[in-house]
Amino acid sequence: MLDRTLLEQVVWGMPTGMVDEIVVAGGYRVQQIKEHFAAREQGIGVTIVEETEPLGTGGALGNCRDVVSGRFACFNGDVITSLRMDDLIDRHALNGGVGTLALWEVEDPTRFGIVGLDEHQRVTAFKEKPEPAEVFSNLINAGSYLLEEEVFDVMPKGRHSLERDVFPLLARRGDLNGVPFQGYFIDAGTPSSWSDGVEACIEHGRFTGGRVIDGSWCAESQAPSGVRHHASMFGQGVKAKGATVERSTLLDGVTVGKGTILNDVLAGQGAVIGEGCVLRDVVLGPGAVVEDGERLTGERRASV
Repeated sequence: MLDRTLLEQVVWGMPTGMVDEIVVAGGYRVQQIKEHFAAREQGIGVTIVEETEPLGTGGALGNCRDVVSGRFACFNGDVITSLRMDDLIDRHALNGGVGTLALWEVEDPTRFGIVGLDEHQRVTAFKEKPEPAEVFSNLINAGSYLLEEEVFDVMPKGRHSLERDVFPLLARRGDLNGVPFQGYFIDAGTPSSWSDGVEACIEHGRFTGGRVIDGSWCAESQAPSGVRHHASMFGQGVKAKGATVERSTLLDGVTVGKGTILNDVLAGQGAVIGEGCVLRDVVLGPGAVVEDGERLTGERRASV
């Protein structure tokens, strides 16, 4: 996402100088993650705890109990937010307890875990994905936490859920706090929400290299020649003369033909998209080829 991995964007909001190690509970492309961070001089250790089978949100964290100690921050791996972790740290220090959650307000909370708060920002109730009749709050769990290592004492072994098995228990014990925040909260797990994340990172300057040109981020000093674009991300060596690119991510070496229209498209390295195509909500794997005149919509995925 721009010139940082999504993992690095996720931990963007941590206070400067506070992080000395990143622990990744990973079950996918673990070797790629290891190689990426091994090749970089960052001054921060990265430990990968491999998940050989799906363990759920709780089991994945529990799998890290031997490498995590003391107080630690925990993030879902695909959230882009304006959260200042300093606010969670301050509330946690004031209230005590085992955990403090970042909370976000939504109109329809039925797809999320909802949280009730008292006047001291202590969590009074936690309900995962409530039915409409069960809704008691519009504050949802935003997937970012400050936790004490004591959380492992209440976590069962093996596969389980933080949201269903751990947080409700801590809430009943009075050991959980919540801090609402404002700004932006993006779960970048679909092509459309990935593009929302790119747009937010451009708007809020979440990059250290490349340039923003007419609202799009470009790895090179200028946008690809002859392309009409908005809120997009262009890697090195992209060619898209005569194309229209809206809210799309084109990685290194992507070629787009004349007259093609892309909207919410993610194109992997070296993908080739022909002339006169219309693609919306599509993911193209590295080296994918889309023939001239194709119409693809609806978060379809294509590979070679």
